Amino acid sequence: MEKKAKVNAGILIIGNEILSGRTQDTNTSTLATWLNSIGVKVEEVRVIPDIEKTIIDTVNYLRSNYDYVFTTGGIGPTHDDITAESISKAFGLKYEIHKEAFKILEKYYKPGEFNKGRQKMVWMPQNAGLILNPTSGAPGFSVENVFCLPGVPSILKSMLGGITNNIVGGEPILSLTINLRTVESEIAKSLTSIQENNKEVEIGSYPFFQAGKLGVSIVMRSTDQNKIDNCNLEIMKLVKEKNIQIAEKR
Repeated sequence: MEKKAKVNAGILIIGNEILSGRTQDTNTSTLATWLNSIGVKVEEVRVIPDIEKTIIDTVNYLRSNYDYVFTTGGIGPTHDDITAESISKAFGLKYEIHKEAFKILEKYYKPGEFNKGRQKMVWMPQNAGLILNPTSGAPGFSVENVFCLPGVPSILKSMLGGITNNIVGGEPILSLTINLRTVESEIAKSLTSIQENNKEVEIGSYPFFQAGKLGVSIVMRSTDQNKIDNCNLEIMKLVKEKNIQIAEKR
């Protein structure tokens, strides 16, 4: 598949357990890192509860505004796993048993273990594409540009390789990070000027505290290595002029 110039995505984290603080979300980082590597820029992340209308409205907004949407959570066997049915309603599709998914789980579980609760995991939007699960059997699914994945981080991570070929990304997003022994106020004005001179490079400034000392991480991101290199030259000039110590460069 031919690469596009710029491709974006929205991530939708679904689950009351995330909003309550009971479970920490790590799926955003996993998805964003993977998407960056295949040239898809994450432009929005939302965390919402297990409420049907909220899921429907949010999915419809995201799928209309981004090239791809990735949802996590809510496709398991319990009463509050309502993502699949909500996605069906968002697309105006029947919510039905996916025959291939049924066969996969029927084979995966021992006789007598594929009970009614587990059979809920094979109910999906009509004609949904399957996302195979090499860890625990139960597939995720996709409808048009929306990909629905489980909320368990290790399972989600194991499923990403199976959908890479379904994503038409742009050029990989490259980055360079420089950790400086300074404070943001010391370099803020100069960074604004450098950003103006390098509009095709995204420059981020992130304070840190390490080994008892304050510092700032400068992160440059672009699909063009030459543009990152040119931006880096300007930042190195700033570092030299202000006599700032470089703690790390990667």
